[in-house]
Amino acid sequence: MKMAILLSFARAERLRQFAKFCVVGGSGVLVDMTVLHLLARWAGWNVSLSKMCSAEVAMLNNFFWNEVWTFQPGVGGQRTFAAVVRRLWHFHAICAVGIGLAILLLHMFYAWLGINLYAANFMGIVLVTLWNFWMNALFNWRVRGHEPAL
Repeated sequence: MKMAILLSFARAERLRQFAKFCVVGGSGVLVDMTVLHLLARWAGWNVSLSKMCSAEVAMLNNFFWNEVWTFQPGVGGQRTFAAVVRRLWHFHAICAVGIGLAILLLHMFYAWLGINLYAANFMGIVLVTLWNFWMNALFNWRVRGHEPAL
């Protein structure tokens, strides 16, 4: 009975973290759009360069908020500079794979299955959000020996 209560709590904690992860992701979209607009429209930069910069700023925004809010209790004493840099590196790697998956899924849903472009993009975003959360919770922001169930 005690184990069932612990598993229930761990799953509820993961659901709370996932909700926070989605809020952080939404803030990242706003940051991305704002920086893209400022660089491409106001500063007159090339759109591709502007997008690369806006995506990086959004990714750093998301990392920061996931670090201090979404997964903060799981970080515990792992707040050394080296630990934060390691998590940042892992976050970037996981998100880079996620971007590749998003492109693949968009192509699969849109080109191969003939689904509406925006519906296909949305479906890819949902699946990649699940990927990004799961991989970050499993490999990036975890507490060894006290791992909530996914």
